[in-house]
Amino acid sequence: MKGVIYQSAMGKHKVSMLLLCVFFSFLEFKVEARKSSPLEREIEAKLKLLNKPAVKTIKSEDGDIIDCVDIYKQPAFDHPALKNHKIQRMPSFLHESEISSTVGVFNASSDVFQTWQKSGSCPEETIPIRRIRKEDLLRAGSLDRFGRKPPEIFDNSTSTMSGIVEVTNRSDAYLVAVGYNFIGGQANINVWNPRVEKPEDFTTAQLWLKAANGDNNFESIEAGWIVNPKLYGDHRTRLFVHWTRDTYRETGCFDLLCSGFVHTNKNIVLGGTMGPISSPGGQQYELNFAIYSDYHGKWWLKVNNNIPVGYWPAEIVRNLQHSASLVQWGGQVFSYEVKTDPPHTGTEMGSGGAAGGRFGHACYMSAVRIIDYSLKLKYPPIVGAHASEPDCYNTLNDVQYGKDPVFYFGGAGRNPHCP
Repeated sequence: MKGVIYQSAMGKHKVSMLLLCVFFSFLEFKVEARKSSPLEREIEAKLKLLNKPAVKTIKSEDGDIIDCVDIYKQPAFDHPALKNHKIQRMPSFLHESEISSTVGVFNASSDVFQTWQKSGSCPEETIPIRRIRKEDLLRAGSLDRFGRKPPEIFDNSTSTMSGIVEVTNRSDAYLVAVGYNFIGGQANINVWNPRVEKPEDFTTAQLWLKAANGDNNFESIEAGWIVNPKLYGDHRTRLFVHWTRDTYRETGCFDLLCSGFVHTNKNIVLGGTMGPISSPGGQQYELNFAIYSDYHGKWWLKVNNNIPVGYWPAEIVRNLQHSASLVQWGGQVFSYEVKTDPPHTGTEMGSGGAAGGRFGHACYMSAVRIIDYSLKLKYPPIVGAHASEPDCYNTLNDVQYGKDPVFYFGGAGRNPHCP
Protein backbone atom coordinates (compact mmCIF):
# COMPACT_ATOMS: atom_id res chain seq x y z
CA MET A 1 0.00 0.00 0.00
CA LYS A 2 2.81 2.34 0.84
CA GLY A 3 4.38 1.60 -2.53
CA VAL A 4 1.15 2.57 -4.28
CA ILE A 5 0.98 5.84 -2.34
CA TYR A 6 4.61 6.54 -3.16
CA GLN A 7 4.08 5.87 -6.86
CA SER A 8 1.01 8.11 -6.82
CA ALA A 9 3.00 10.95 -5.25
CA MET A 10 5.77 10.45 -7.76
CA GLY A 11 3.20 10.58 -10.55
CA LYS A 12 1.79 13.86 -9.25
CA HIS A 13 5.32 15.26 -9.04
CA LYS A 14 6.00 14.32 -12.65
CA VAL A 15 2.72 15.93 -13.73
CA SER A 16 3.61 19.09 -11.81
CA MET A 17 7.02 19.18 -13.41
CA LEU A 18 5.46 18.67 -16.81
CA LEU A 19 3.01 21.51 -16.22
CA LEU A 20 5.85 23.79 -15.13
CA CYS A 21 7.81 22.93 -18.26
CA VAL A 22 4.75 23.68 -20.40
CA PHE A 23 4.20 26.96 -18.53
CA PHE A 24 7.80 28.15 -18.98
CA SER A 25 7.80 27.01 -22.58
CA PHE A 26 4.65 29.08 -23.10
CA LEU A 27 6.34 32.11 -21.52
CA GLU A 28 9.40 31.59 -23.69
CA PHE A 29 7.17 31.26 -26.74
CA LYS A 30 5.42 34.53 -25.85
CA VAL A 31 8.76 36.29 -25.44
CA GLU A 32 10.03 34.89 -28.73
CA ALA A 33 6.77 35.83 -30.42
CA ARG A 34 7.06 39.35 -29.08
CA LYS A 35 10.67 39.62 -30.20
CA SER A 36 9.81 38.38 -33.65
CA SER A 37 7.06 40.96 -34.18
CA PRO A 38 7.41 43.06 -37.34
CA LEU A 39 8.47 46.17 -35.38
CA GLU A 40 11.10 44.25 -33.41
CA ARG A 41 12.47 42.73 -36.58
CA GLU A 42 12.65 46.16 -38.21
CA ILE A 43 14.45 47.57 -35.17
CA GLU A 44 16.97 44.74 -35.08
CA ALA A 45 17.63 45.10 -38.81
CA LYS A 46 18.10 48.87 -38.44
CA LEU A 47 20.49 48.45 -35.51
CA LYS A 48 22.50 45.91 -37.49
CA LEU A 49 22.69 48.32 -40.44
CA LEU A 50 23.77 51.29 -38.29
CA ASN A 51 26.12 49.57 -35.84
CA LYS A 52 29.03 48.14 -37.77
CA PRO A 53 31.31 45.48 -36.22
CA ALA A 54 33.71 47.10 -33.75
CA VAL A 55 37.46 46.55 -33.60
CA LYS A 56 37.44 48.24 -30.20
CA THR A 57 34.71 49.69 -27.94
CA ILE A 58 35.07 52.72 -25.66
CA LYS A 59 32.60 53.61 -22.89
CA SER A 60 32.50 57.36 -22.46
CA GLU A 61 31.75 59.02 -19.12
CA ASP A 62 28.84 60.90 -20.77
CA GLY A 63 27.05 57.55 -21.33
CA ASP A 64 27.89 57.16 -25.02
CA ILE A 65 29.37 53.95 -26.36
CA ILE A 66 31.92 54.57 -29.09
CA ASP A 67 32.73 51.76 -31.51
CA CYS A 68 36.02 51.90 -33.40
CA VAL A 69 35.08 50.57 -36.84
CA ASP A 70 37.27 49.59 -39.78
CA ILE A 71 37.44 52.72 -41.94
CA TYR A 72 36.28 50.76 -45.01
CA LYS A 73 33.29 49.27 -43.15
CA GLN A 74 31.71 52.61 -42.20
CA PRO A 75 28.10 53.38 -43.23
CA ALA A 76 29.17 55.55 -46.19
CA PHE A 77 29.91 52.45 -48.24
CA ASP A 78 26.34 51.19 -47.98
CA HIS A 79 25.51 53.87 -50.57
CA PRO A 80 25.21 52.28 -54.05
CA ALA A 81 27.24 55.07 -55.63
CA LEU A 82 30.13 54.51 -53.19
CA LYS A 83 30.61 50.76 -53.55
CA ASN A 84 33.98 51.17 -55.27
CA HIS A 85 34.92 54.45 -53.65
CA LYS A 86 38.53 54.82 -52.60
CA ILE A 87 38.96 56.87 -49.45
CA GLN A 88 40.94 60.08 -49.78
CA ARG A 89 42.86 60.45 -46.52
CA MET A 90 43.77 64.14 -46.80
CA PRO A 91 42.31 67.14 -48.70
CA SER A 92 43.95 68.10 -51.98
CA PHE A 93 43.53 71.86 -51.42
CA LEU A 94 46.32 74.03 -50.04
CA HIS A 95 44.49 76.95 -48.41
CA GLU A 96 44.16 76.92 -44.64
CA SER A 97 41.47 78.11 -42.25
CA GLU A 98 41.93 81.15 -40.10
CA ILE A 99 41.84 79.53 -36.71
CA SER A 100 40.55 82.46 -34.72
CA SER A 101 40.30 86.20 -34.70
CA THR A 102 38.50 86.10 -31.34
CA VAL A 103 41.03 84.27 -29.18
CA GLY A 104 43.46 86.89 -27.95
CA VAL A 105 41.08 89.73 -28.80
CA PHE A 106 38.29 88.76 -26.43
CA ASN A 107 38.39 86.45 -23.42
CA ALA A 108 37.77 83.36 -25.53
CA SER A 109 39.33 79.90 -25.68
CA SER A 110 39.51 77.32 -28.46
CA ASP A 111 40.31 74.50 -26.00
CA VAL A 112 37.17 72.56 -26.90
CA PHE A 113 37.28 68.76 -26.88
CA GLN A 114 34.95 65.77 -27.03
CA THR A 115 34.14 63.97 -23.80
CA TRP A 116 34.77 60.44 -25.09
CA GLN A 117 38.42 61.30 -25.79
CA LYS A 118 39.12 61.13 -22.03
CA SER A 119 38.20 57.44 -22.00
CA GLY A 120 40.35 56.09 -24.81
CA SER A 121 41.28 56.33 -28.47
CA CYS A 122 40.67 54.37 -31.65
CA PRO A 123 43.40 52.39 -33.45
CA GLU A 124 44.81 53.36 -36.81
CA GLU A 125 42.68 52.47 -39.84
CA THR A 126 39.49 52.80 -37.78
CA ILE A 127 37.00 55.61 -37.15
CA PRO A 128 34.89 56.26 -34.03
CA ILE A 129 31.13 55.82 -34.43
CA ARG A 130 28.60 56.55 -31.69
CA ARG A 131 26.62 53.36 -31.10
CA ILE A 132 22.87 53.54 -31.72
CA ARG A 133 20.66 51.78 -29.19
CA LYS A 134 17.13 50.45 -29.29
CA GLU A 135 15.81 53.35 -27.21
CA ASP A 136 17.21 55.80 -29.78
CA LEU A 137 15.10 54.19 -32.49
CA LEU A 138 12.01 54.03 -30.28
CA ARG A 139 12.13 57.82 -29.83
CA ALA A 140 11.96 58.31 -33.59
CA GLY A 141 8.60 58.92 -35.19
CA SER A 142 9.62 56.67 -38.09
CA LEU A 143 12.44 54.18 -38.56
CA ASP A 144 12.74 55.25 -42.19
CA ARG A 145 13.30 58.88 -41.16
CA PHE A 146 15.55 58.18 -38.18
CA GLY A 147 18.50 60.55 -38.19
CA ARG A 148 17.05 63.00 -40.70
CA LYS A 149 15.92 66.58 -40.31
CA PRO A 150 12.15 66.87 -40.78
CA PRO A 151 11.13 68.12 -44.25
CA GLU A 152 10.70 71.86 -44.54
CA ILE A 153 7.16 73.20 -44.78
CA PHE A 154 7.08 76.32 -46.97
CA ASP A 155 4.89 79.40 -46.73
CA ASN A 156 4.58 80.55 -50.34
CA SER A 157 3.28 83.97 -49.25
CA THR A 158 6.72 85.02 -47.96
CA SER A 159 10.19 85.39 -49.44
CA THR A 160 13.56 86.39 -47.98
CA MET A 161 16.09 88.81 -49.47
CA SER A 162 17.80 85.87 -51.15
CA GLY A 163 14.59 84.67 -52.78
CA ILE A 164 14.14 81.72 -50.39
CA VAL A 165 10.56 81.21 -49.25
CA GLU A 166 10.05 81.19 -45.48
CA VAL A 167 9.64 77.86 -43.68
CA THR A 168 6.91 77.37 -41.08
CA ASN A 169 8.43 74.64 -38.88
CA ARG A 170 11.82 76.28 -38.35
CA SER A 171 13.00 79.60 -37.03
CA ASP A 172 16.32 80.86 -38.41
CA ALA A 173 18.67 83.70 -37.52
CA TYR A 174 21.66 83.91 -39.83
CA LEU A 175 24.17 85.89 -41.85
CA VAL A 176 24.01 85.06 -45.55
CA ALA A 177 26.22 85.54 -48.61
CA VAL A 178 24.70 84.91 -52.03
CA GLY A 179 26.77 84.18 -55.14
CA TYR A 180 27.55 81.60 -57.79
CA ASN A 181 31.00 80.27 -57.11
CA PHE A 182 31.55 79.70 -53.41
CA ILE A 183 33.86 76.75 -52.86
CA GLY A 184 34.22 77.16 -49.12
CA GLY A 185 33.10 78.84 -45.94
CA GLN A 186 34.21 78.95 -42.33
CA ALA A 187 33.66 80.56 -38.92
CA ASN A 188 34.61 80.25 -35.27
CA ILE A 189 31.39 79.17 -33.56
CA ASN A 190 30.83 80.10 -29.91
CA VAL A 191 29.85 76.95 -27.94
CA TRP A 192 26.80 77.05 -25.62
CA ASN A 193 24.20 74.67 -24.21
CA PRO A 194 20.78 76.26 -24.87
CA ARG A 195 17.59 74.93 -23.32
CA VAL A 196 15.36 72.72 -25.47
CA GLU A 197 11.81 72.80 -24.16
CA LYS A 198 9.87 70.29 -26.25
CA PRO A 199 10.98 66.65 -26.76
CA GLU A 200 10.79 66.99 -30.56
CA ASP A 201 12.54 70.40 -30.73
CA PHE A 202 16.19 70.91 -31.57
CA THR A 203 18.49 73.94 -31.76
CA THR A 204 21.72 74.48 -33.70
CA ALA A 205 24.58 76.88 -34.27
CA GLN A 206 26.00 76.01 -37.66
CA LEU A 207 27.41 76.69 -41.10
CA TRP A 208 25.42 75.88 -44.26
CA LEU A 209 26.64 75.68 -47.88
CA LYS A 210 23.79 75.36 -50.37
CA ALA A 211 23.06 75.02 -54.07
CA ALA A 212 19.64 75.56 -55.61
CA ASN A 213 17.87 72.66 -57.33
CA GLY A 214 14.82 74.65 -58.46
CA ASP A 215 12.04 76.46 -56.61
CA ASN A 216 12.01 75.64 -52.89
CA ASN A 217 14.45 72.81 -53.51
CA PHE A 218 18.09 72.89 -52.54
CA GLU A 219 21.12 70.81 -51.67
CA SER A 220 22.84 71.53 -48.38
CA ILE A 221 25.91 70.40 -46.47
CA GLU A 222 26.09 71.54 -42.87
CA ALA A 223 28.20 71.38 -39.72
CA GLY A 224 28.22 72.89 -36.26
CA TRP A 225 26.85 72.06 -32.82
CA ILE A 226 23.38 70.93 -31.82
CA VAL A 227 21.14 70.09 -28.84
CA ASN A 228 18.67 67.45 -30.01
CA PRO A 229 17.10 65.28 -27.27
CA LYS A 230 14.90 63.28 -29.64
CA LEU A 231 17.87 62.14 -31.72
CA TYR A 232 20.58 61.76 -29.08
CA GLY A 233 18.53 61.08 -25.93
CA ASP A 234 19.89 63.96 -23.82
CA HIS A 235 20.27 67.74 -23.68
CA ARG A 236 24.03 67.91 -24.23
CA THR A 237 25.78 70.01 -26.86
CA ARG A 238 27.10 67.81 -29.64
CA LEU A 239 29.15 68.21 -32.82
CA PHE A 240 27.13 67.31 -35.90
CA VAL A 241 27.17 67.18 -39.68
CA HIS A 242 24.19 66.91 -42.02
CA TRP A 243 23.48 66.78 -45.73
CA THR A 244 20.51 66.68 -48.07
CA ARG A 245 20.07 66.65 -51.83
CA ASP A 246 16.36 67.46 -51.81
CA THR A 247 15.53 69.91 -48.99
CA TYR A 248 15.43 67.11 -46.35
CA ARG A 249 12.63 65.24 -48.13
CA GLU A 250 14.12 61.81 -48.88
CA THR A 251 17.92 62.10 -48.78
CA GLY A 252 20.59 62.82 -46.21
CA CYS A 253 20.89 62.58 -42.46
CA PHE A 254 22.81 63.63 -39.37
CA ASP A 255 26.31 62.30 -38.79
CA LEU A 256 26.74 58.70 -40.01
CA LEU A 257 23.09 57.68 -39.56
CA CYS A 258 22.82 56.93 -43.26
CA SER A 259 25.31 56.34 -46.06
CA GLY A 260 26.93 59.46 -47.48
CA PHE A 261 29.53 61.29 -45.40
CA VAL A 262 32.96 59.63 -45.50
CA HIS A 263 34.60 59.86 -42.07
CA THR A 264 38.42 59.83 -42.02
CA ASN A 265 39.51 61.01 -38.55
CA LYS A 266 40.04 58.47 -35.78
CA ASN A 267 40.02 61.13 -33.04
CA ILE A 268 36.69 62.88 -33.68
CA VAL A 269 33.26 61.28 -33.38
CA LEU A 270 30.26 62.73 -35.18
CA GLY A 271 27.40 63.26 -32.76
CA GLY A 272 29.79 63.33 -29.80
CA THR A 273 29.40 65.68 -26.84
CA MET A 274 31.55 68.81 -26.66
CA GLY A 275 33.02 70.85 -23.84
CA PRO A 276 33.73 73.05 -22.05
CA ILE A 277 30.63 75.21 -22.51
CA SER A 278 30.54 79.02 -22.43
CA SER A 279 28.88 80.73 -19.45
CA PRO A 280 27.06 84.09 -19.28
CA GLY A 281 29.58 86.80 -18.41
CA GLY A 282 32.24 84.13 -17.94
CA GLN A 283 34.76 82.19 -19.97
CA GLN A 284 33.81 81.83 -23.64
CA TYR A 285 34.67 78.81 -25.76
CA GLU A 286 34.62 78.47 -29.53
CA LEU A 287 35.40 75.92 -32.20
CA ASN A 288 36.48 76.64 -35.76
CA PHE A 289 34.39 74.93 -38.46
CA ALA A 290 35.41 75.05 -42.12
CA ILE A 291 33.88 73.39 -45.19
CA TYR A 292 35.93 73.53 -48.41
CA SER A 293 35.65 71.90 -51.81
CA ASP A 294 38.73 70.17 -53.15
CA TYR A 295 39.59 69.69 -56.81
CA HIS A 296 37.61 66.45 -57.17
CA GLY A 297 34.11 67.54 -56.13
CA LYS A 298 34.53 66.49 -52.50
CA TRP A 299 33.49 68.85 -49.71
CA TRP A 300 35.81 68.55 -46.70
CA LEU A 301 34.95 69.37 -43.11
CA LYS A 302 37.81 70.69 -41.00
CA VAL A 303 37.79 71.79 -37.36
CA ASN A 304 40.30 73.59 -35.15
CA ASN A 305 43.92 73.66 -36.27
CA ASN A 306 42.85 72.63 -39.78
CA ILE A 307 42.06 69.09 -38.70
CA PRO A 308 40.24 67.16 -41.49
CA VAL A 309 37.25 65.21 -40.18
CA GLY A 310 35.99 63.74 -43.45
CA TYR A 311 34.12 64.71 -46.59
CA TRP A 312 30.89 64.64 -48.52
CA PRO A 313 31.83 62.85 -51.78
CA ALA A 314 30.82 64.16 -55.21
CA GLU A 315 28.70 61.06 -55.78
CA ILE A 316 26.02 62.09 -53.26
CA VAL A 317 25.45 65.67 -54.49
CA ARG A 318 24.49 67.26 -57.80
CA ASN A 319 24.93 71.01 -58.24
CA LEU A 320 27.21 71.14 -55.22
CA GLN A 321 29.76 69.18 -57.21
CA HIS A 322 30.71 72.47 -58.80
CA SER A 323 30.15 75.18 -56.18
CA ALA A 324 27.71 76.59 -53.63
CA SER A 325 25.45 79.53 -54.41
CA LEU A 326 24.65 80.34 -50.79
CA VAL A 327 26.62 80.35 -47.54
CA GLN A 328 24.88 80.86 -44.19
CA TRP A 329 26.23 81.31 -40.66
CA GLY A 330 23.88 81.25 -37.68
CA GLY A 331 21.33 79.27 -35.74
CA GLN A 332 18.15 77.32 -36.26
CA VAL A 333 15.37 76.14 -33.97
CA PHE A 334 13.12 73.37 -35.20
CA SER A 335 9.74 73.20 -33.50
CA TYR A 336 6.09 72.76 -34.37
CA GLU A 337 5.48 75.76 -32.11
CA VAL A 338 7.24 78.45 -34.15
CA LYS A 339 5.44 80.88 -36.48
CA THR A 340 2.09 79.73 -35.10
CA ASP A 341 -0.50 81.04 -32.68
CA PRO A 342 0.75 81.33 -29.06
CA PRO A 343 2.30 79.78 -27.14
CA HIS A 344 5.65 79.89 -28.93
CA THR A 345 8.24 77.30 -27.97
CA GLY A 346 10.65 78.24 -25.20
CA THR A 347 13.49 76.42 -26.94
CA GLU A 348 16.50 78.72 -26.98
CA MET A 349 18.87 79.55 -29.82
CA GLY A 350 22.58 80.19 -29.30
CA SER A 351 23.18 81.20 -25.69
CA GLY A 352 19.50 81.89 -25.10
CA GLY A 353 20.36 85.58 -24.93
CA ALA A 354 19.46 88.19 -27.52
CA ALA A 355 22.08 89.28 -30.05
CA GLY A 356 22.31 92.77 -28.50
CA GLY A 357 23.99 91.28 -25.42
CA ARG A 358 27.11 90.81 -27.54
CA PHE A 359 30.25 89.02 -26.32
CA GLY A 360 29.83 86.94 -23.19
CA HIS A 361 26.05 86.97 -23.35
CA ALA A 362 25.02 86.29 -26.96
CA CYS A 363 26.27 83.47 -29.16
CA TYR A 364 28.66 84.71 -31.82
CA MET A 365 30.51 83.71 -34.94
CA SER A 366 33.86 85.32 -35.71
CA ALA A 367 36.37 84.87 -38.54
CA VAL A 368 33.45 84.60 -40.96
CA ARG A 369 35.00 83.81 -44.35
CA ILE A 370 34.21 82.49 -47.81
CA ILE A 371 36.48 81.23 -50.57
CA ASP A 372 35.65 81.51 -54.27
CA TYR A 373 37.54 80.71 -57.47
CA SER A 374 40.10 83.36 -56.59
CA LEU A 375 41.18 80.76 -54.00
CA LYS A 376 41.48 83.54 -51.42
CA LEU A 377 39.92 83.24 -48.00
CA LYS A 378 38.05 86.52 -47.42
CA TYR A 379 35.17 88.21 -45.67
CA PRO A 380 32.14 88.11 -48.01
CA PRO A 381 31.94 91.29 -50.11
CA ILE A 382 28.15 91.45 -49.61
CA VAL A 383 26.31 89.93 -46.65
CA GLY A 384 22.84 90.27 -45.17
CA ALA A 385 21.50 89.39 -41.72
CA HIS A 386 18.11 87.69 -41.48
CA ALA A 387 15.87 86.60 -38.61
CA SER A 388 12.60 84.91 -39.48
CA GLU A 389 11.15 85.72 -36.02
CA PRO A 390 13.06 88.81 -34.78
CA ASP A 391 10.94 89.09 -31.63
CA CYS A 392 11.93 85.53 -30.70
CA TYR A 393 15.46 85.15 -32.10
CA ASN A 394 17.44 88.04 -33.56
CA THR A 395 20.75 88.99 -35.19
CA LEU A 396 23.42 91.68 -35.00
CA ASN A 397 26.34 91.91 -37.40
CA ASP A 398 28.80 94.02 -35.40
CA VAL A 399 30.93 95.81 -37.99
CA GLN A 400 33.44 98.28 -36.57
CA TYR A 401 36.11 100.17 -38.46
CA GLY A 402 39.50 98.48 -38.26
CA LYS A 403 38.10 95.34 -36.64
CA ASP A 404 36.99 92.02 -38.00
CA PRO A 405 33.15 91.84 -37.98
CA VAL A 406 31.54 89.60 -35.36
CA PHE A 407 28.08 88.14 -36.00
CA TYR A 408 25.78 87.70 -32.97
CA PHE A 409 22.52 85.74 -33.02
CA GLY A 410 20.02 83.91 -30.81
CA GLY A 411 17.31 84.41 -28.25
CA ALA A 412 15.07 82.80 -25.68
CA GLY A 413 12.15 81.94 -27.89
CA ARG A 414 8.97 82.58 -25.90
CA ASN A 415 9.09 85.97 -24.12
CA PRO A 416 6.73 88.96 -23.59
CA HIS A 417 7.36 90.07 -27.20
CA CYS A 418 7.17 86.51 -28.52
CA PRO A 419 4.26 85.04 -26.56
